[in-house]
Amino acid sequence: MSTPEPYGAWPSPIDARLTAAHDGRPDSVAHVGDDLWWTAPRPAEGGRRTLVRRRPDGTEESVLPAPWNVRSRVVEYGGEPWAGVPGPDGPLVVFVHFADQRLYAYEPDRPQAGPRPLTPLSGVGGGLRWADPVVHAATGEVWCVLEEFTGEDPTDVRRVPAAVPLDGSAAENRDAVRELDTDRHRFVTGPRLSPDGQRAVWIAWDHPRMPWDGTELKIAEVTAEGPFTGVRTLIGGPEESVCQAEWASDGSLIAATDRSGWWNLHRVDPATGEAKPLCPREEEFGGPLWRIGSRWFAPMENGLIAVVHGRGSTRLGILDPDAGEICDAAGPWTTWAACLDVRGSRVTGVAAGPLSAAEIVELDTVTGRARVVAARHTDAVDPAYLPHPEERVFTGPGGREIHAVVLPPRHPERHGPEGELPPYVVRAHGGPTGQATADLSLDAAYFTSRGIGVVEVNYGGSTGYGRAYRNRLRGQWGLVDVEDCAAVA
Repeated sequence: MSTPEPYGAWPSPIDARLTAAHDGRPDSVAHVGDDLWWTAPRPAEGGRRTLVRRRPDGTEESVLPAPWNVRSRVVEYGGEPWAGVPGPDGPLVVFVHFADQRLYAYEPDRPQAGPRPLTPLSGVGGGLRWADPVVHAATGEVWCVLEEFTGEDPTDVRRVPAAVPLDGSAAENRDAVRELDTDRHRFVTGPRLSPDGQRAVWIAWDHPRMPWDGTELKIAEVTAEGPFTGVRTLIGGPEESVCQAEWASDGSLIAATDRSGWWNLHRVDPATGEAKPLCPREEEFGGPLWRIGSRWFAPMENGLIAVVHGRGSTRLGILDPDAGEICDAAGPWTTWAACLDVRGSRVTGVAAGPLSAAEIVELDTVTGRARVVAARHTDAVDPAYLPHPEERVFTGPGGREIHAVVLPPRHPERHGPEGELPPYVVRAHGGPTGQATADLSLDAAYFTSRGIGVVEVNYGGSTGYGRAYRNRLRGQWGLVDVEDCAAVA
């Protein structure tokens, strides 16, 4: 039986310690041979992230013990911090260690073999930094993003696609790092090599633009030594944001660009830059490139494309690029991370739902079955104390739409006094091009289980609702966002 009690005074099992203990989510999921790897949070160890390996028989192990911390600081928001390839004696893994930001190589199946540095330290700016690695074992290199501080001022920094030798010759010698582009841009992503090994693509942009404002998709010819040649821009510009580009197995180039007003997938001609939409929709198939190496889509060997897409909430779907049709995976998940990996007919990603924290989910595209394979959610508290999020649209000044996620108070044994309305905490996410999502949040449940509602406002400027919605905040910081929060309140 439910008992009336003043809002805000309900007893709750959700405290700050419980909330902090469940902070973080699995990320950077990828297969190395038959094994599934990912980075996992260790909240009780100072925010350390370790590498976890899951073998085909389902056994899991934390590959790197403390103090190893797999995390990059490139552009401070970081980027993909590791990559791996199978080898004759087991996997070869390359990762960034947070403490010194050096790139390390590690072969965990070799007896008594520990991580060995591949890159040098720097006395300026906290060291050389690396992100978004791709291991090219055939050439003995790791292609990635190099961030290098050249002075003491925050603006004394350069970023460039680079190749690091796997033999360790650059561990004490900065000159052994091969810079792959002489065309200087303030920001870059790691280069992706075409299936024939002849061309590479990457994304670049410059101040004052942010990556959701305008970027350029670059292409160049690959050389065995020295930088790429014939560097040119395929698509993009000051008012077009390309957030991801990948080569398909047949050599075609796929890119997510918002030239239509929404981040949609396009097939781009590498010779002419002509871009043809594959599935034009008023939905997002991409997002803000806060984190270098984010992956909203992944081409499959059979020509289909795994995609994270949606408007507000996101789904995992399989796109047939010839028919322009998507078949979505069934399941309780309402938020999929920009973290997809494909192996054969299977797609793996990180997903969360209203009653489940982020877990690693595998979709078998042959059977259509999606299942949790790792980092399975376990209830930290009775789900009866958790709110049921509602995605709603409010009306703001001038009749404009405002998207928000509403989380009403919820308790199995308490309700508010008759005739009273609950108080609400109105929260504006950071970013500002972030997005509040309708999945499990113990932060919010801390309040809602006590009789205090929470509303997460996706104010104008948020992502997930197209470029026009995102552009509302241009030159209007502190105005549009405040007005939208006030209107929702």
